Amino acid sequence: MTAPRPVLVVDFGAQYAQLIARRVREARVYSEIVPHSMSIDEMMARNPAAIILSGGPSSVYEAGAPQVDAKLFDAGVPVFGICYGFQAMAAALGGTV
Repeated sequence: MTAPRPVLVVDFGAQYAQLIARRVREARVYSEIVPHSMSIDEMMARNPAAIILSGGPSSVYEAGAPQVDAKLFDAGVPVFGICYGFQAMAAALGGTV
């Protein structure tokens, strides 16, 4: 049997990352929570079906705020950003927030 392709929930410090993963699982889709510090190569090694970037307490303009590596968007995997996750996507792709 083939291992399930997970939906990765990238945790940017949101108090609801667990809730996001649980909702995905309630849709009968396997999900895993991973830290925002995980490299793109490590994420792709898990063969994800999709990636969800969670919210978090930071602003993309804060010094030291977590970043999204723009290589993620060339990996051929759907990416969905929520709150901070979407702001980080926009910043990584050259947009403004």
